[in-house]
Amino acid sequence: MCLALAPPTGPTRRLRWGGGGGGAGLRDSAAAKTAEPELDAAAAATATATCAAVIKTGKLDPHYPKVCGHRGNVLDVKWNPFNDFEIASCSEDATIKIWDIPKQLLTKNLTAFRKELVGHARKVGLVEWHPTAANILFSSGYDYKVMVWNLDSKESVIMSPVKTISCHQDVILSMSFNTNGSLLATACKDRKIRVLDPRAGTILQEANYKGHRANKVLFLGNLKKLLSTGTSRWNNRQMALWDQDDLSVPVTEVDLDGSSGVLFPFYDADTNMLYVVGKGDRNIHYYEISANKPHLNYLTEYHSYNPQKGIGVMPKRGLDVSSCEIFRFYKLITTKSLIEPVSMIVPRRSESYQEDIYPPTASAQPSLTAQEWLSGMNKEPVLMSLRPGAEPLSPQPLPSERTLSVPTAPTSPHLFNQTERLVAEDGRRPFSLLEEKAPRWSAEYRQEEKKTWLSDGFDIFECPPPKTENELLQMFYRQQDEIRRLRELVTQREVQAKQLELEIRNLRMSSPRL
Repeated sequence: MCLALAPPTGPTRRLRWGGGGGGAGLRDSAAAKTAEPELDAAAAATATATCAAVIKTGKLDPHYPKVCGHRGNVLDVKWNPFNDFEIASCSEDATIKIWDIPKQLLTKNLTAFRKELVGHARKVGLVEWHPTAANILFSSGYDYKVMVWNLDSKESVIMSPVKTISCHQDVILSMSFNTNGSLLATACKDRKIRVLDPRAGTILQEANYKGHRANKVLFLGNLKKLLSTGTSRWNNRQMALWDQDDLSVPVTEVDLDGSSGVLFPFYDADTNMLYVVGKGDRNIHYYEISANKPHLNYLTEYHSYNPQKGIGVMPKRGLDVSSCEIFRFYKLITTKSLIEPVSMIVPRRSESYQEDIYPPTASAQPSLTAQEWLSGMNKEPVLMSLRPGAEPLSPQPLPSERTLSVPTAPTSPHLFNQTERLVAEDGRRPFSLLEEKAPRWSAEYRQEEKKTWLSDGFDIFECPPPKTENELLQMFYRQQDEIRRLRELVTQREVQAKQLELEIRNLRMSSPRL
């Protein structure tokens, strides 16, 4: 196993590893990159791992301490979403190992694993942590089986899973959970997408559509939709959007290009943004997902000069909110033996916390124990605010859809049109700034006050001053609308006054002189 562990660096810092054996020998399935707020890791198709400090950027020594334990090539690595110092790895040696990474990082080679999971008959290609239950791990192997593991067991070597799902007819290429972990979607080499009950192991939905060959599948938050990437019948790279309750035909299909690299989709449920990264490509496409047609709204793309062999993302709680960073990628560039962070930033002038782009997101606290989930309970993730110093919130449903109608930008962003977004978000009428027509103590004033000084519950006398740049902009645009309305009203009154003047003049001209 080859892992490069480092704390998250800034958007322009890079990590380079030395030696000639790590880069050229990377396999397709193992050229992966994962990250946690404390550490990040790149997995290569070797039997060792390299670990480095986060602040230690630049070239790493080829003899830097490694994680050594698997007897075959490592095919997948995943961080525990509830423990920033725990990794699950799977290998061609048909085992899964759980590693505890020391908080002070490695000073010598790490060979002692915490747990070993033995159950697959052939090599293990994928591992996936449950999104809400602690210590529940899923694995899939080349024996066409998905296994569910309970890591609460006291044994260091677990020989049997709590559940084995044997409904697939070929190698499983991708796994994805919905928000609360009650559904599992898989993409298989037999060209079928399946939605499973992960506890019962039964098939709830199965796609037999022949026009799309899926390689990756992804649940789109609480939108009750699936997104798959793969190839069309004409061998073009393609994305397909599916209704999770009806997989007979896709809701929509989008052909991209004729390249051969596998497409990796990443979805941000907080902003409804979809990022599509192609293996061997030099760009990252991003889309906005909406519940209404055309569903997939193309925004723009990030372009670089170096092709990526693999890519991973940083969890939302590890982002730099002071720079309005909403997503961070880690590109594995094997041609230069390089791991390069790429930050997606919404440019704002103010450095204050921007609540409109940082809704409550999943925290590092599980909402269920392993036994509770196995007994049939389902809970939404425990949410937290990304505001510095905020505490996790109680478990509650995530918002079904949140629209971010402005494109995101990489480290060198373009200026966004904030006016359209704010006007679209704020559906209230502008408040009225009319003159007083009666003393404040009179009954006429109190009756007219209800009609004049309040608009949609907005009291301009008791309104607190805006605290953020976003509130100030909303106030500004509402005042602009009110000024425009008042100007139109003044113009109408001027026209009426001129008409009355003409009528008076006509009456004077037509009346006989005395």
